[in-house]
Amino acid sequence: MKFIGLRLFFIKNGFTIFGAIKNHHFMKFVIDFLPTFGLLGLLFVFFKNNWIAKQEVGNEKMATIAKNIANGAMSFLKAEYRILSIFVVCLAVLLYIKGSNEEGSHGMVALSFVVGAICSALAGFIGMRVATKANVRTTNAARTSLGKALEVAFTGGSVMGLGVVSLGVLGLSSLFALYQNIWPGAENLTTVLNVLTGFSMGASSIALFARVGGGIYTKAADVGADLVGKIEAGIPEDHPLNPATIADNVGDNVGDVAGMGADLFESYVGSIIGTMVLGAFIITPEFEGLGAVYLPLVLAAFGIVMSIIGTFFVKVKEGGNPQTALNIGEFGSAGLMVIVSYFVIKIMIPESTEGLPFGAMGVFLATISGLVAGLGVGKVTEYYTGTGTKPVSAIVRQSETGSATNIIAGLGVGMMSTMIPIILIAAAILISHHYAGLYGIAIAAVGMLANTGIQLAVDAYGPISDNAGGIAEMAELPAEVRERTDKLDAVGNTTAAIGKGFAIASAALTALALFSAFMQVANVTAIDVSKPKVMAGLLVGGMLPFVFSALSMNAVGRAAMSMIEEVRRQFKDIPELKAALEIMRKYDADISKANAKDRAIFDAADGKADYEKCVEISTKASIKEMVMPGLLAILVPVAVGLLGGAEMLGGLLAGVTTCGILMAIFQSNAGGAWDNAKKMIESDGRKGSDAHKAAVVGDTVGDPFKDTSGPSLNILLKLMSVVALVIAPTIAIEGDAMGEKIEKPEHTISIEEEESDIADNSVPYEDLIEK
Repeated sequence: MKFIGLRLFFIKNGFTIFGAIKNHHFMKFVIDFLPTFGLLGLLFVFFKNNWIAKQEVGNEKMATIAKNIANGAMSFLKAEYRILSIFVVCLAVLLYIKGSNEEGSHGMVALSFVVGAICSALAGFIGMRVATKANVRTTNAARTSLGKALEVAFTGGSVMGLGVVSLGVLGLSSLFALYQNIWPGAENLTTVLNVLTGFSMGASSIALFARVGGGIYTKAADVGADLVGKIEAGIPEDHPLNPATIADNVGDNVGDVAGMGADLFESYVGSIIGTMVLGAFIITPEFEGLGAVYLPLVLAAFGIVMSIIGTFFVKVKEGGNPQTALNIGEFGSAGLMVIVSYFVIKIMIPESTEGLPFGAMGVFLATISGLVAGLGVGKVTEYYTGTGTKPVSAIVRQSETGSATNIIAGLGVGMMSTMIPIILIAAAILISHHYAGLYGIAIAAVGMLANTGIQLAVDAYGPISDNAGGIAEMAELPAEVRERTDKLDAVGNTTAAIGKGFAIASAALTALALFSAFMQVANVTAIDVSKPKVMAGLLVGGMLPFVFSALSMNAVGRAAMSMIEEVRRQFKDIPELKAALEIMRKYDADISKANAKDRAIFDAADGKADYEKCVEISTKASIKEMVMPGLLAILVPVAVGLLGGAEMLGGLLAGVTTCGILMAIFQSNAGGAWDNAKKMIESDGRKGSDAHKAAVVGDTVGDPFKDTSGPSLNILLKLMSVVALVIAPTIAIEGDAMGEKIEKPEHTISIEEEESDIADNSVPYEDLIEK
């Protein structure tokens, strides 16, 4: 009844909300108090976090396991942020010097950079803290019912999701208001936006290191736990005898919670800033001429409210389908956002505006095209990576003949999976540009990401459920508990795959929005590949995703080797572990069949594995290995821009965006397909068979694809574009160097025409000046 009451409340009051939105005075009020929406979201985060903390943890063994996971996750974050704080300070100093000595910018760009970095780090910290609280409480709730377990896991995810969007809106809108007070007037808008771009650069920098470092951490632990634990020792996944199992569960939080959160925070912020920069070239009669600049911030603010409403619709009864419950919340929120967007755009963008041929309706259609493309890419990703689908079933069949055919099939699935998403993204670009020009492409990215709050809540739910299953296994809880957590985890794998597809699509449009903003600020009118400099930049840009992927994959390989050696050492040198493994093999991993004597030998190994050593190996390796890929993304665009100029940098961005999107889709989907092919074989009761061993090898190859290099490429595209945008004022092409043609929307005249017109008086002087 309570749930029905909530629904009726939102339906009843929805008309009041939409009615208010249609009022100009109300919209002016919203613009004046934009930071309040961020505070509202953080208030929701605070209450939900407190609710999770009040849920029961379970028995002592569960509490101990959860504490080990939380300690491992926090020790990684502390080590990572310690290194990144040095990087942030050094780069902030350089940005201050650059901004202070540059026309159209200011040293305050360093403040924007630091605030963006802090918000990004804080988003990861909030997500990590709540995920390591919610995991064990989800396990305990699963002892009661599936519905209660879903509520706890999803609430944990919603804290992460709403925390990210709230920090983004609060940080951006507060800085924008501050800078407008320091530099008031339309004539200073360029300076305000140039300084504000530092916020996106700070967010992007932290996001890249979080994604790469988290991906290396989680896959080093996962590969070590799988190869030695599953294949060599023959023990189940997440078994307490495996020394790498805690590090593996820590990795789920480090990579899929903090990493994904930082990734989407950066996309969210980048799309808003890119749209604001392009909106500065469109003058609207209302809102001091800045309707197109404020629009992405207002849409993001309403997105927070719609995401909060959507969380109340996620409910499931015992025996129900968690996927259906999540879909109702996600698509319900998206539907509400479409309605709100229509009214907001109609007020803020008039029907006839220079630069927007289709006016408000064109901007609305561009927004919808982005949202539809994002959902479409997510569903296509689900098809190519979901259990039971035709592509994944093909990999299962080819696993029967060994590891080689399994890997060949997975590579084929990954490559084929690029086709439809690229067509959808290309269609969104063409449609949005047709209806609203470059601004349309940017607003399409905002439309796709307006619902990030609930989208990320659904994504973060996945690793929480995965951890909950791991804790149930390690705590040796009854079979029905593991069945419930497995049901949540299966849905979590699908939501994670959809989330990765959504992240890639949003990265493509965000990178293009930032790229378009860079071209406007740097006065680059076209990327002409017939110019040697541009072609050279294009080729170097196309090469970067491959080098970046190689660096991250080799890092996983090196870290995994250290982990494998450590797990083997413990199995060999710790007598209690060695004896317990013999008992596991004796009873084919089903310890319930053991007699009293053997059970006593097995129980004696409890707590003997040195989990902390494995956590330490993953932490040190990930911190060390994340530096080189991170520096590559920042230094290359700066070097190319300063040495080769704005046009060569434009070519570099075009190359890295094209190849990066394709590589990201290929790697993420191939890895996801290998993972679920292995799960399908396990669900058929064929663990330990030759086909299962081949699938485990394929899954191990795919792990760094889908959780390290693939997702990290999303951030590479956006970070390089935002670095280019930050340095654009420094390398901008001067007006005289832009060629002899000056293009206007309706007429093009050349210098020769101008001189001729003046000479023969064929054109009145006033008309010539107008041209």
